[in-house]
Amino acid sequence: MVVRFVVGSVISWNAEEGWGVLVSDEVESEIFAHFSELVVDGYRSLQPGQVVRFECEHFPSGQDGYGYRANNIRLVD
Repeated sequence: MVVRFVVGSVISWNAEEGWGVLVSDEVESEIFAHFSELVVDGYRSLQPGQVVRFECEHFPSGQDGYGYRANNIRLVD
């Protein structure tokens, strides 16, 4: 399993279900993100357009149809 830190942005977020999709120029496809991986104060949610830094994990068996998932997601100031 290869994990690397990358910077990307939120392209969609479903606050009701607690997950969304990130993209990064450093990763060839979209990345699954779950609210439990957000490192933020208060309510854990993101908005499309926000810039984030995260550990990108290649997940060959797929995470809800995505080949990558984000861990340790933090907002970039």
